[in-house]
Amino acid sequence: MRRIDRRSTWVFHLNSGSCNGCDIEVLNMFAPRQDAERLGVKLVGSPLHADVIVFTGPVTLQALPYVIRALEASAGAVAVLACGSCACGGGIWHDTYNVVGGIDKLYEILKERGIPRPPTVYVPGCPPKPEAMLYGLMLARGLARQKQRKQVYVEEAREK
Repeated sequence: MRRIDRRSTWVFHLNSGSCNGCDIEVLNMFAPRQDAERLGVKLVGSPLHADVIVFTGPVTLQALPYVIRALEASAGAVAVLACGSCACGGGIWHDTYNVVGGIDKLYEILKERGIPRPPTVYVPGCPPKPEAMLYGLMLARGLARQKQRKQVYVEEAREK
């Protein structure tokens, strides 16, 4: 049996403009059915204390300064869990006027400010299941092996 790290994982939930579908599922991780606390996962109210930041929603222009401030306040070794299709790539709002994009666009902005890109685990879905988020947390902490790899399919344009 593998020995699990005795230190618990402290999680900060960062909503950057989501529809709250993913936020409800994040809170479902701590409900009695999934019970993330039995695995040592604790929800904290400050990014200063967090080991992992659970990031939900596309980055909106209104939330951008607050998201940058929260990521600047977190320690450099913090991992990020991008939950939902909006956090992963902007979702259905990826090209609207008030949305910067997904977490990769945020990392481009942070790179300009000299903030290093933290290790990131992408959990796609709309909304992702709490079990998938728990699996992502275990990946971020190094307690599980990754089973799938990213694959991108691009459909070629048809001639008219």
